[in-house]
Amino acid sequence: MKKLMNKAEDYVDEMLDGLILVHPSLVRDGESGRVIRRSAGARQGKVGIASGGGSGHLPLFTGYVGPGLLDTCAIGNVFEGPTVNSCLEAIRLADGGRGVLRLYGNYGGDRMNFDMAGDLLEDEGIVTTTVLGNDDIASGDASERDKRRGVAGLIYAYKLAGASAEAGADLETVTRVAAKAVAATRSIGLALSPCQVPTAAHPTFTLGEGEVEMGMGIHGERGLWRDGMKPADALVEEMIGRLLADRPEGAGERVSILVNSLGATPLEELFILYRRAAALLAEAGLSVVMPLVGPFATSMEMAGASISLCFLDDELAGLLATPADCPFWKVG
Repeated sequence: MKKLMNKAEDYVDEMLDGLILVHPSLVRDGESGRVIRRSAGARQGKVGIASGGGSGHLPLFTGYVGPGLLDTCAIGNVFEGPTVNSCLEAIRLADGGRGVLRLYGNYGGDRMNFDMAGDLLEDEGIVTTTVLGNDDIASGDASERDKRRGVAGLIYAYKLAGASAEAGADLETVTRVAAKAVAATRSIGLALSPCQVPTAAHPTFTLGEGEVEMGMGIHGERGLWRDGMKPADALVEEMIGRLLADRPEGAGERVSILVNSLGATPLEELFILYRRAAALLAEAGLSVVMPLVGPFATSMEMAGASISLCFLDDELAGLLATPADCPFWKVG
């Protein structure tokens, strides 16, 4: 695969340089330059929200730093979690004196480094809590939700917790809202072609010319099945069927849906997927609130898509509608 880059080892840092040049609302900070924060800095008296993850998934993770969303984000190399030092710096830079929520995906390296950072910051008097995104239903069954990976549905937790923090809620409340958002969200993806990490000689996986893989993860983790390509409607019907079968207990009749490109899939194809998904949700008696279609969480140049459903009650619906502003998503 060809990539528009200079040296592979400079890929992430040169990307971050370009990101902040285009979007002056963002600033690179930290000793390593691997923390993105709001240009205005932490707002005193507000609960901070820090996230982090590997590069290669824009707009996730650094693209969601802004009012009503994240305060800071630590970023690692492509498909690698941020370092302990970057996690420490992201939490410090998010601290406005009322504690910091660590909100990120359920991946081993991210957990280890953020947990270590939180332990170290206790000595500095910074109070932190943790909520892990685990919306990918293909990575574990309903009885093992704590083993599921965090994928595109994590942005709902960003938005809902971010709205709570922006409104002045305390750390306990912001943490509760983030956990509630995660518990209300389900995602599943499918892949049509692989991607390649800049430092690698080969793609992350192989997929036949006429094949599709249902349930593949955003780093190429094994999915649920691999078979010949099927019509878009048939694929959406399976995805929505699986998501509704995993519907949270007590979920109501309102839902927000995200139809997400994994990188190479164009908007035209996402709209084809959405039209069928919307019809299926209506048939299931669900009312769609704030549908999202586009590249919200990618995997380099992987072709494919994911669908996320966030089941809403009055509290979550209200928080979803409040203003938020980052380089890749504006609400209100």
